[in-house]
Amino acid sequence: MSSSHLQIAWIGLGRMGAPMTAHLVEAGHTVRGVDLNPAAAAAAAAGGVALAASVADALQGATVCITSLPKPAHVREVYGGADGIFAHATPDMILLDTSTVDVETSRWCHTEASARGLTFVDAPISGGTAGAEAGTLTFMLGGEPADVARVTEIVAPMAGNVISCGDAGAGIAAKLVNNMMLFINVMAMSEGSQLAEELGLDAETFWRVASVSSGSSWAMRTWYPVPGVLEKAAANNNFAPTFSVDLALKDCGLALAAGEQVGVHLPAATLAHAQLAQLADEGLGGKDCTLVARLATPDGALRGYDPALDATPAHV
Repeated sequence: MSSSHLQIAWIGLGRMGAPMTAHLVEAGHTVRGVDLNPAAAAAAAAGGVALAASVADALQGATVCITSLPKPAHVREVYGGADGIFAHATPDMILLDTSTVDVETSRWCHTEASARGLTFVDAPISGGTAGAEAGTLTFMLGGEPADVARVTEIVAPMAGNVISCGDAGAGIAAKLVNNMMLFINVMAMSEGSQLAEELGLDAETFWRVASVSSGSSWAMRTWYPVPGVLEKAAANNNFAPTFSVDLALKDCGLALAAGEQVGVHLPAATLAHAQLAQLADEGLGGKDCTLVARLATPDGALRGYDPALDATPAHV
C-alpha cells in the first residue's frame, strides 16, 4: 500500500465502486466521486467519498482518475464526451478504467489518451461484490510498464492480486476470457446443484464434496445457487443481484465477439450466453446471474427463488 496521500477522482459509484472507494479512503486517500444514481452516490458518501457535481468537478486537483462503468458506450462517453475526462484531465494525472468493455473500446481509450499526452491503463477487476467489500479483488493491468507499476501501488488497498498482463488492452483481454470461463462455470454449477437436489443429496454435504473435488470452481465456492449453503450467495436473498443477468449477458457477449474476431470456436460460451439471454427475455435481467439454475430444474421452479417477491425486476 502506498504511504503517500493521493487525491482520486472516481467516476461510477455502483455496487463495485462504493466498497472499492471505501478502501481507498481507509488507506488515507481523498476520493471525490460522481454518479448519476443518487442512491449509489449516497452509499459511497457513507464510506467517506466526497461527492462531486460533475466529472470536471471530481477531477479538480486529482492526480488519479478511476472509472467503474456498466458498458462500453458509457466508457466512451465519460472519457470522450464534451464534458468528459479527456476534456478536463491534466498530463500529471493517471487514468485507469476498471470497467469490463470490448478490446476496441479499451484500445480507443489508450490511443485517445496518448494523443492528448495523457496516461491510461486498462485495469479491469475480478472478484465480484464480495471481493470489492473484502479488498481482495484481482486487477488485470494493461499498459506501459512504468504506468502499470504506478497503478499497482494505487490499487493495492482494494486488491488481493495485481497482475501485469502486457501492453495496451491486455488487461481487458484477460478479463473477457476470465469472465467467459466464469459463466461456463456458473452453468456447470447450476446443472450440478440441481441434479444433486433431484438425486436427494443434502445441499451442504454435496457442496463440501464438490468444493474439494474436481467439480470445484470459484463460482461454486462463492455463489452456490441453493439457499442455506453459503451465507452471501444470492440464493439466500431471492437471487437479488451480486452480478446481474444483464451485466453477465453483456460480458459474455463481448467474449463471444472477441472469439469471432480471432476465429476461436466457443460453443460452451454460446450456450451460457443463450441461457442468460433467455432470463433477460423473461424480464429477469436484474436478477443474479446464478438464477440460470432455474433453467436446469424439472419444472422451472427453483428453491430460493419466489417470483411473487419480484414486484418489477429492476435492471442493473
